Amino acid sequence: MARDELLRPEADPVEAAEETTLRPKRLAEFVGQPRLKEHLDIMLGAARKRGQAVDHMLFAGPPGLGKTTLAGIVATEMEVACRITSGPALERAGDLAAILTNLDDGDVLFIDEIHRLPRTVEEVLYPAMEDFQLDIVIGKGPSARSIRLDLPRFTLVGATTRSGMIAGPLRDRFGFVTRLDYYEPADLVTIVERAAGILGVSVDPDGAGEIARRSRGTPRVANRLLRRVRDFAEVRADGVITGAVAHEALMLFDVDALGLDKVDRAILDALCRTFAGQPVGLGTLAVSVAEEPDTVEDVYEPFLLKCGLLRRTPRGRVATGAAYAHLGLAVPASAGPNLFDDG
Repeated sequence: MARDELLRPEADPVEAAEETTLRPKRLAEFVGQPRLKEHLDIMLGAARKRGQAVDHMLFAGPPGLGKTTLAGIVATEMEVACRITSGPALERAGDLAAILTNLDDGDVLFIDEIHRLPRTVEEVLYPAMEDFQLDIVIGKGPSARSIRLDLPRFTLVGATTRSGMIAGPLRDRFGFVTRLDYYEPADLVTIVERAAGILGVSVDPDGAGEIARRSRGTPRVANRLLRRVRDFAEVRADGVITGAVAHEALMLFDVDALGLDKVDRAILDALCRTFAGQPVGLGTLAVSVAEEPDTVEDVYEPFLLKCGLLRRTPRGRVATGAAYAHLGLAVPASAGPNLFDDG
């Protein structure tokens, strides 16, 4: 039986509870992604007006941008329940069938990391999404027979960090497909100030701005940094997060002015120092920084690419001139052609 809620082993229970309380519940409370909010507002309003379940949705984008939050908002706005699971948790077709048959009319089923669904489970979704029917095979061998069960009209909300890995037939069955972008600093300031109010933390505009600038364009990171700076302010300062307090705290926690952490800088250091500017394959780069290749590719690379510190070429990853400047290094002569050559 698949679990409705997949808790990551490394998640702290207290922080997980705080993270849940910081999530906006309504679309009006959601900060950033203005075009996406407008589209959702129209879709949800039309569905409520017709008294029908809203169409299936697929949210793509890097981790921490609000895909899970948006699934909860869709359920809240439609005044229905939201069932949460993940692609890796659904190991067998029966796991998904058990969840689908327990849904009520209009409910939202949120599948995180939907690109990791096993193929056999994915095929069960096709008739369920399109016809709201479930095909079940009873028995084995020559005596096996198939029966079709009617399902309530539900809304499937999928989230993925790697939309290219989703099969075309599954992607085509979503009525609304969108990608979440990194947040602007002004939106992150609003998110930090809102979270500070919920947590009862005193933060001035300079402190909120300092946290926002180092949050990698990601609300989840902003909330995490706010909690760490709050701890620092309570122990080393008077409890108020000012610009100076935030700066000192974040430097102590190894978050630099661009928002890069130890792993980000280790990746750049490996490219610039260890490999002297030569193209490096993903597997080799991951081993050099003691991380999994998927983690490097999905978690760290997108922001480094956005900042213009890293480039992907057919021959491998290379650091740009901006990366050398950020580390205070001179660009080696051997790295020159790789900085601008797409191969």
